[in-house]
Amino acid sequence: MIRIRLYLSLLILQIALPVSVFSNELPLAVKQKLFQAAISESAVGVYVHEIGASQPLVAVNADAAMNPASVMKLLTTYAGLELLGPAYTWPTMLYANGKITDGVLDGDLIIKGYGDPKLDLENFWLLIHRLRQTGLHEIKGNLILDHTHYAIPNDDPGEFDGQPYRTYNILPEALLVNYRTSTIHLFPQAEKNSVRVVVDPLPESLQVQNNLKLTQGVCGDWRNLLTIDAIADNEDKNNFTVVLNGSFSKQCGKQSYMLSLQDSTIYTRDLFKRLWAQQGGLFHGDVIMSQTPTGLSPLKIYQSPPLADIIRGINKFSNNIAARQLYLTLGTGEVVSNNSPATLAKSDAAIRRWLADKQLNFHELVVENGSGLSRKERISARHMGQLLLAAFKSPVMPEFISSLPIAAVDGTLKNRFTDTPVKGLAHMKTGALNDVRALAGYLLDKMGRRVIVVFFVNHDQAGQSRVAMDTLVQWVYNRK
Repeated sequence: MIRIRLYLSLLILQIALPVSVFSNELPLAVKQKLFQAAISESAVGVYVHEIGASQPLVAVNADAAMNPASVMKLLTTYAGLELLGPAYTWPTMLYANGKITDGVLDGDLIIKGYGDPKLDLENFWLLIHRLRQTGLHEIKGNLILDHTHYAIPNDDPGEFDGQPYRTYNILPEALLVNYRTSTIHLFPQAEKNSVRVVVDPLPESLQVQNNLKLTQGVCGDWRNLLTIDAIADNEDKNNFTVVLNGSFSKQCGKQSYMLSLQDSTIYTRDLFKRLWAQQGGLFHGDVIMSQTPTGLSPLKIYQSPPLADIIRGINKFSNNIAARQLYLTLGTGEVVSNNSPATLAKSDAAIRRWLADKQLNFHELVVENGSGLSRKERISARHMGQLLLAAFKSPVMPEFISSLPIAAVDGTLKNRFTDTPVKGLAHMKTGALNDVRALAGYLLDKMGRRVIVVFFVNHDQAGQSRVAMDTLVQWVYNRK
């Protein structure tokens, strides 16, 4: 009787589990698209696994260590949600090093950062507004910026691709204000046959020379039709003239281009002075980098938006610097003061402990900075798929999946899958570097089954692989 019950239990379990037919071959349509793009199958890693199934549907070259580009952000954000919690916030501490009398600080104001990834223009304005709400209105000393929570290499921001002023190359800073970015807004003015240029914020140390010509043709890839050169002043390397040459079509409407030019001290000085004055504050000193003296009590603590909000920007829009700052936070734990400073080694150890606790042995894993903006980072398609399977079973699954771009709806997938049945049914992260393309995430197929899809391409023709990737996604959607 016991044997019969056990047999029946096993039979019921087998019936309940989804049945999948494993294949170590790509679908024929995907093979054809790769062939047309002159991409060898040995240069791709593919892993497809239905949620709840005992084995994958497709696993091709799935154990090869490959560069995942920005898909590596899935590891960083999932780890962040579990290790820190969706409600985690980053503090920024404000101290008065001197006596305050009737709202006048006879001394220095100190701002100490702990790696807030979203201390952007809006939130820095809010920080200053809350500082004014303490009653402080005049600072007779200096503004001290404390970056000591990070102990990381002082790398060259142009090392990755020779573009040191591009915002994706910004290096992490414990006190990073508005990503040190100036946004160049382009407005076509047909009535004046010209292009209006507005820079926001426009620091005192930045000048603009606009030589753009307005055209009437189709917009196309407007970035390739203009050149933006940043020329440093011979006497002061933190003073720049931005020169815009080329053409811009009126069909493009308003467009924006972001640059990071000044160092942190100059950029924060100019922005602080402007915002402090706008709120009626007086400031008589300069801005310098230094360390907070011991024994001071915070005048104000500003908290960032919660992590659950921040990872939406990281994954939907592939924000590299925010991902790097989140990665550095993983090694310091929830209470920042107990494990300062943050280092890359601490974060790497934290990630590996976390994976080990989840019994995920990713022996090939290489994480350089957690953003995917790296030539060194590696993970296999199978292990990325297993990570996504674990995330689906996690308590933080809703926050994690909602942070991913939605096919033909938003983020980096807004203009992808637009005329297909997959529209609105795929939550997937994209990745792109020279010779690398990647796509990974979740798909709801036509039968209502949730399926994990991972597709890595490491090949000199990787830029031509999008059709093959999209073909695989649509094949998964349409399967019976």
